[in-house]
Amino acid sequence: MRDNFLFTSESVSEGHPDKVSDQISDAVVDLFLSKDPEARVACETLTTTQRVVLAGEIRCRGVFENGEWAAGARDEVEEVVRRTVREIGYEQEGFHWQRLSLENHLHGQSAEIAQGVDAGTDGSNKDEGAGDQGIMFGFACDETPDLMPAPLDYSHKVLERLAADRKSGVAPFLEPDAKSQLTLRYENGKPVACTAAVVSTQHKAGYHEGAKEAELKSYVKRVVADVLPDGWLSDDTVWHINPTGAFEIGGPDGDSGLTGRKIIVDTYGGAAPHGGGAFSGKDPTKVDRSAAYIARYLAKNIVAAGLARRCTIQLSYAIGVSEPLSLYVDTHGTGTVGDDRLEQAILGIGKLGGLTPRAIRTHLGLNKPIYRRTAAYGHFGRTAGGDYFPWERLDLVDELKAAFPA
Repeated sequence: MRDNFLFTSESVSEGHPDKVSDQISDAVVDLFLSKDPEARVACETLTTTQRVVLAGEIRCRGVFENGEWAAGARDEVEEVVRRTVREIGYEQEGFHWQRLSLENHLHGQSAEIAQGVDAGTDGSNKDEGAGDQGIMFGFACDETPDLMPAPLDYSHKVLERLAADRKSGVAPFLEPDAKSQLTLRYENGKPVACTAAVVSTQHKAGYHEGAKEAELKSYVKRVVADVLPDGWLSDDTVWHINPTGAFEIGGPDGDSGLTGRKIIVDTYGGAAPHGGGAFSGKDPTKVDRSAAYIARYLAKNIVAAGLARRCTIQLSYAIGVSEPLSLYVDTHGTGTVGDDRLEQAILGIGKLGGLTPRAIRTHLGLNKPIYRRTAAYGHFGRTAGGDYFPWERLDLVDELKAAFPA
């Protein structure tokens, strides 16, 4: 790993069209899990000018069974979609929570997939199988208090602040769609300065010229300065704030959105590998989601335990098979013990249950309606609290330390 370099990551706001789609898909997941903790959901969302289209496979007791919707269930889905769009803040001519048209093409889960994934219900000992084949990665590093890569962590926080100020009235000139991108300079492997900041934010009419433009740009610079550590900005920092000029038409009216198109924003900003599977719209039997969460949980606890400064973990699964095919740990030369010993220690932690899909869901408590909150500003580096973001807990630290006494 190089010691001195520039690295860049981007984030997008909750009003970005792809993130609108992600949030709708996860709001649907939450609705079904609130009705049936064992619901199966794979919901994809398309958003465009005054239109939302849902598609995918579902199974949910009391909502969608035997290929039929329960009375009133489709209306509940529509209410959830409209509420999600309203909470994001879209009341625009080209995308309005009340006036958009909704097409719901969700249908029953394939029986062939179900027979491979479901646990035995006929007296057999068959464990729940993975919902698909694939590879999943988790990552943690000591660059920020959140144990996340700094360029992405701070890019998220800039946009979270913009959204909070928009909703509170502090910045009434802002609209929901926005993107941020920070380039940081690393010295001796540590981030020390921001060399470039790019922020594009949708705005009210007229805030692309004259005094109003100056007000918007001054506000954005203050937010970035508040978010970044002291001393990271300087006269040498290059700024690009709404570099294309006017940004009044945005969100799904300005560009169509799809679930799962912001997987690098959702994870580590390019600082770590990605298995390729999106998270949003999927219930936790899908290892694209749950195995990526447990991998982050393990990597974060390893770094927090002082066993490494950087840690990447890979897991792999086969559809219908409960046991993972592989576990790989890489501490990038920063570990205090061998990576193979960390692998052995993880597999020896009994409460992790061998990292089967059911064990992951049980240990992290994933069969709950907790996913809408994950669908903007990153799935990782968030604050664990109550049922939310349980993969960010640090409750394995003592056990990991005990496995490697000084």
